Amino acid sequence: MLTESISRDGRAVLNGTVADGTVADGTVAGGAGFEEWATEVRRLARERNAVLLAHNYQLPWIQDVADHVGDSLALSRLAAASDADVIVFCGVHFMAETAKILAPERTVLLPDLRAGCSLAETVNAADVRKWREAHPGGRVVAYVNTSAAVKAESDICCTSSNAVEVVASLPDEGDLLFLPDMFLGQHVARRTGRHFDIWMGECHVHAAISPVELRDKVARNPGAELLVHPECGCTTSALWMVDMGDLPQERTHVVSTAGMVGAARSLGEGHALVATETGILHQLRKANPKGHFEAVSPRAECRFMKMTTPAALLRCLRDGVHEVTVDADIALRARQAVERMVAIGSPGGAE
Repeated sequence: MLTESISRDGRAVLNGTVADGTVADGTVAGGAGFEEWATEVRRLARERNAVLLAHNYQLPWIQDVADHVGDSLALSRLAAASDADVIVFCGVHFMAETAKILAPERTVLLPDLRAGCSLAETVNAADVRKWREAHPGGRVVAYVNTSAAVKAESDICCTSSNAVEVVASLPDEGDLLFLPDMFLGQHVARRTGRHFDIWMGECHVHAAISPVELRDKVARNPGAELLVHPECGCTTSALWMVDMGDLPQERTHVVSTAGMVGAARSLGEGHALVATETGILHQLRKANPKGHFEAVSPRAECRFMKMTTPAALLRCLRDGVHEVTVDADIALRARQAVERMVAIGSPGGAE
């Protein structure tokens, strides 16, 4: 029988062993306690007929026990297509909401309700309505990293993989608002050559990955591939370095986390610098054990993503907590925004 408590520094303890799911280099902590814990998690999941979803930024233990690991929208679509009665989303709140939007008849659980998102919190439904009042007939494109209420006020959603395609599909007339990530919005504006309003929101983790860190890492690793998430504050710097010839275009990739996993598989024994939340390194190393993957910023860790501890997941499955619900009218309108995106092509990766 697994017992759980909390250590002095706030980490989960299972059977007397700290169980944060990591070791110093970020690889799997597959030592004492993991197999017993994973066996119990899977037993409880079977009892509830639950599917376990883990975002790419989750702790390694959480990723390794999950049925599916990936980007939030892709995970939600997989869960909706499954025959599970319960969806356990190891991620943050807007992700659990998206799962509920796409599978309204299922029970959706989030292991820790404190797991929010600094980017999603930068805009609310009232903000969108206020912009619409000032721009009659204007269109709103919402990145999937938004609340259900914001999606419901938007015309169409996008992911970081298809944001350029979504904006390019809209008529080049009238006003347009892209929200909430300003770095992704700037990336889309560069790629499409279009001018539109960009909400000045940011992910605190990605925004803190600085151009200075990027230039330093690139200078010390001149032969490495560079994988940059479009939410990063260093994206503009990376593209500028390409334009100046300081970084070969063929080795610079501005991609979603799903795109990073795809790039890792084709890397062989090469070296890649990764500019996003460090949780992705676990998936990259699993996708290609022979490759060498290094974070541009080792400090790029989202505290909200790490709130789903092994102990929290156990409590979630044992006690059926915490259920996430979405108002039926909001869910309907938000689902329409997602479906409009899907209708124009593959949604790709969500973040």
